[in-house]
Amino acid sequence: MLKLALPLRLHLSLVIVVGAALLQYNAWLCLGIYGAIALFWVSLLGVPFPKLLGLLGIELIFLSFMALPIGWERASFLLVRSLLCLVTMNSFLLTLPPHSFGIALKSLPVPAPIKANLLLAGQYLEILLDEVRRMQRSAQLRGLNGATAWLRYTSAAMIGALYLRSLDRAERVYAAMVIRGYNGELPVDGTFKPKERFALWIAWAIATCLTITSYQI
Repeated sequence: MLKLALPLRLHLSLVIVVGAALLQYNAWLCLGIYGAIALFWVSLLGVPFPKLLGLLGIELIFLSFMALPIGWERASFLLVRSLLCLVTMNSFLLTLPPHSFGIALKSLPVPAPIKANLLLAGQYLEILLDEVRRMQRSAQLRGLNGATAWLRYTSAAMIGALYLRSLDRAERVYAAMVIRGYNGELPVDGTFKPKERFALWIAWAIATCLTITSYQI
């Protein structure tokens, strides 16, 4: 995996996504260049391909339902561009160390309440997924396997218990954060070093040139 600071990795990923999203429609050459950059970025980050392909498969199903009604010719470009953006951002998220999303958020020029809400949402999702895994393991140990009607009913009834358990645990986590000094601000440094700032300027310059070129082809 490429050793880059989390804020720099986030900003470079955003450069690729924003540059590709602003391309002129049907600019396949520029989109192909962005695709090569995205694949190079994936290889540098060392993304686990099985997880990446699993996420892309689910996301492309929803994108297909949204894009195909506008016609295959136009939808093909939109789908490829969306796939490129998804590959880039999924690669960043899949290589993000646990509990480090707040460090990357600190560098974004967005209001502090939005950063705090995103941080807490990420924490809650981790708690929810952990509770789901614990309940699934507990059910398997008790022999609750299969797809019978009564088992589906039991699984549906467990959703309420899952919500209560995850909410209770989320409250405990938030209380622990407050005890440790959390006051809505992320206690991390989001500034860039001179070399990182220079790399960002180069990335934005390349993205700007590609976007302008797409409107002149």
